[in-house]
Amino acid sequence: MRFPTASAPHWRPARDVPAMMRQVLYALAPAAGAWTFFFGPGLLVNALVATVAALLTEALALRLRGSDLRLYATDGSAVVTAVLLAFCLPPLTPWWVTAAAAAFGIGVAKHLYGGLGFNVFNPAMAGYAVVLVAFPGHLDGWLPPALGDLDYRAPGLGDVLHFTAFGTLPPGLDMDAVTRATPLAEVRGGLAQMRTLREITASPVFGDFGGRGREWVGNFIALGGAWLLYRGVIHWQAPAAMLGALAVAALVPWLGDPETHASPLFHLYGGGALLGAFFVATDPVSSSTTDRGRLVYGAGIGLLTFAARAWGDHPDGVAFAVLAMNALVPLIDRVTRPRIHGH
Repeated sequence: MRFPTASAPHWRPARDVPAMMRQVLYALAPAAGAWTFFFGPGLLVNALVATVAALLTEALALRLRGSDLRLYATDGSAVVTAVLLAFCLPPLTPWWVTAAAAAFGIGVAKHLYGGLGFNVFNPAMAGYAVVLVAFPGHLDGWLPPALGDLDYRAPGLGDVLHFTAFGTLPPGLDMDAVTRATPLAEVRGGLAQMRTLREITASPVFGDFGGRGREWVGNFIALGGAWLLYRGVIHWQAPAAMLGALAVAALVPWLGDPETHASPLFHLYGGGALLGAFFVATDPVSSSTTDRGRLVYGAGIGLLTFAARAWGDHPDGVAFAVLAMNALVPLIDRVTRPRIHGH
């Protein structure tokens, strides 16, 4: 009698890379639906453009490296990078800006370092940071929430496609009429004009503690993060440390003068803090690999994010904070190595 024996390894992992990437996309789906409901189809258009550019760049890089195209191009990592990029970009973004971000993230930040598992920097944040520096004038197409009590004509799908293709709105629509500053930028600009937060947040685009619509998107991002934690796809240390450090850093000045400093909740729900905490800082490749290291790594992102918002040139700062801490990961892992039993 013959007993078939499988080749090593005999103990197979509970989940593979494609399965984990699918879980991330499932977790992002509710937030994408909320974003589309409040801010129109720009996110979906950007995601489509970024996905096409990311997959083409992935295929070209794999071909040049002589790697298995079918195996690595279908693992879902490029699609996750593209979707995260779409969340970072304004709803009105020209296609060449979105494509450049995806191509740089996949081609340079990922494959130049050896591909998935070897990249030092998070590809989505690297791609976003590059276009933010290279094309700042094309990244101001943020829209207010399309709510009935706002005197505002939201661009439709045709308008968004026209802007994506040509970089301009159709005749009859003006960028100044349809776009608004983000809540973070509006607070920063208002404080620079010596206005109080009470006066700034009286605008109908603000909600209870953040931007209207953005609060719901943030809730669904947190819900998706909780799902990933429940499924064991991500670890809790990095998001908890990042959000905790950001909240504590914002709490101190807010307690001193709440009329000139935004509340911790505003910082948590503003910009990309929640997305960065649950879907970027938890990247298993570019983040720390030890439990204590993840705490240090996440706390560093939170503190740098607050510093960028308080004193930097850009209203948010999550992407630059992540990239800075990515560069420190080897040192963090070395310092926080767990003690080997017997030593």
